[in-house]
Amino acid sequence: MTAEHSTFWDDLAEDLQDPEFLRHYVVESIRIATVDRIVNALDEARDAADLSKAALARAISADPAVVRRLFSAGHVNPTLGTLAEVAGALGMRITLEPLPPAERKSVTEPLLEGRAADTRALAEHLSGLRGGKPRPAAA
Repeated sequence: MTAEHSTFWDDLAEDLQDPEFLRHYVVESIRIATVDRIVNALDEARDAADLSKAALARAISADPAVVRRLFSAGHVNPTLGTLAEVAGALGMRITLEPLPPAERKSVTEPLLEGRAADTRALAEHLSGLRGGKPRPAAA
């Protein structure tokens, strides 16, 4: 690890000592990871169905640009309604699932309590979620 990389993690871990910053960072990390996971799964289902973005847009009575942005933009923030409509057109539905116990402890408890025993481990775990490659949660 480079000194610059280490400094980033050290600074982030220090920032996470602030309960308001910690909560915001956890919420945004989970939001980004969740939306990315859902959008990627929907795009894979669209590809598997051999359905064009334009045809999918017609199916949900949306402007084709909405669907193109959903699957092409680097940063999207679709509504749950839009995701549910796309899922329905692809023969799917969006469901909730509980976090595994270790992740619940490392993510949910700091969110509710506004603090984490190991802020650096939390930051690295959340970074892994945001990058699409979740790391094992801190015990």
